[in-house]
Order: sequence, then C-alpha cells, then structure tokens
Amino acid sequence: MAYEQILYEVKDHILTLTLNRPDKLNALTPLMRKELLGAFDRADADDQIRAIIVTGAGRAFCAGADLGTGIETFDYQTRDGQMQAEEHRDGGGQLTLRIFESIKPVIAAINGPAVGIGITMTLAMDIRIAVQNAKLGFVFARRGIVPEACSSWFLPRIVGISQALEWVLSGRLFSVDEAVSRGLVRSSHGPDQLLPDARDLATEIADNTSAISVALARQMLWRMLGADHPMEAHKVDSRAIYYTGKSADASEGITSFLEKRPPKFTDRPSIDMPQFYPWWEERPFK
Repeated sequence: MAYEQILYEVKDHILTLTLNRPDKLNALTPLMRKELLGAFDRADADDQIRAIIVTGAGRAFCAGADLGTGIETFDYQTRDGQMQAEEHRDGGGQLTLRIFESIKPVIAAINGPAVGIGITMTLAMDIRIAVQNAKLGFVFARRGIVPEACSSWFLPRIVGISQALEWVLSGRLFSVDEAVSRGLVRSSHGPDQLLPDARDLATEIADNTSAISVALARQMLWRMLGADHPMEAHKVDSRAIYYTGKSADASEGITSFLEKRPPKFTDRPSIDMPQFYPWWEERPFK
C-alpha cells in the first residue's frame, strides 16, 4: 500500500510509522491524518505486528497543524460551508480516538519539536520517549484556539490537573527534561539512540508477551481511567482472567515458565479475542 505523507515499515514484528513531511517539519495535514487512521486499521488487522513506534522524518516530530491555509486554518465554517458546530468533528480528536482504540501498544519516539497536534496526538500513545533537545508545547492559547485531540481528557490523567493547566494556559514551550520530571515523557535520549531505544522497548513486548494479554490489558487500563468505582475494574478483570485463564496462551505461559524457556504464544487478536470483548458500548458523536 502506497502512502504520500507517512512511511509504514515492519521489521521483527514492530511497525514504525514515520510522519514524512520533513520539509514542513511534519506538520499534520488532512491527508496525513487519513493515512495514519488507515495505518492503525491495517496494523490492528495484522497479527504479525506486535507493537507500533511513531516518529518523524528529519529534525522534527511534528510542528502541529499545517497552517498553509492561513487565517482559515481553524475557521471551519468558512472552509466547510454550511456545517454547524454540532456537526463538526475535530480531526485531531478522530486520530487520538483511533489510537486509543488500538489493540497494539504504541510508543511515541519524539525525535524533535512536538507542538500542538504534534504533542497531543502522542497522549493516546502508551509510552513517550524523546530526544534530549526537543521542545514541546501545548501552544493553543497563543494561537487563539483551545486544546484539541481529546487532550483535555488525556493530559490531566497523565500529568495531573495542575500541571496540565499550567502548560495549557501559558502555551509556553518546555524542555524534554521538564516533561520527564512531570511524567509526560518516560525518558530522554541522544539523537542516535532514540529509535534503537524505542525498538528495545517494543521488542521487550513483542518477544515476551501474549498478544491477547497485551491487547486486553491496554484497553483495561485506559478505560478504567474513566470508571467511577473499582467494582467496574473487578467486573472486567473477572471476565478477562476467566477467558484468558483457559486459553492456549495461558497454558503456554505457565508451561514455558516451568520448563525455563521463552514462551511461544500462538493466540491471535484478529480471531482469538474473548467473547466479552469489547465490553463497552461505542460512543456516538452527537
């Protein structure tokens, strides 16, 4: 499958998605967003892919939305004719919601500046690592708009409400060191080590874990962030351990441990997810 603004590369069960507009600092366009949405659909359907790394080509991760249309960039009524506010869907939000739905773990390898949608798109990813000299920023208030891409849900859950507000209300750029100290980014890396270190993280998952276990656990942890009582987690935990406990992967996990050898898991998310999955009702946009 050919892409114009991203690269899709699979090696050793790891998919690397690269934002590929280096001359524009990988600024997000509607086409890039569409290609990313399709890439996550493709990855979920491919049982050979066990983990996903998202990074950028050139010296930036993503400089935010492409501002090539000038003052009409965020004026959707002008751009989209008669569309009303109730009908408009934020494109960044559609992207982060799709990442949120992923059954494969997602690692952001932030190789350079990441601002606006360039940083909010990573909030739905599971692990963020960054090159040491990158600058990050939730710059929306300095552009006269507001945070998007569901970041008002994700960001406070990752760093806490006070820190989220300080970054969002000021709109200032901040360093990777600050991001690490506040819990937004896991770790900082030299430029030559960023992708190898991201691959090491992805390989740890790909080589040692059950794809079904990872897919279920990813959704369990993310979705329980919105639960109103631990009983909701107990309900899902109970069903999940019941179904996985009798699976071929559970048998292999225990046998390989007792035999002191690496496991060889065979269950496939495309066909072997338990009967109760998904346990949530899809949320309509209305």
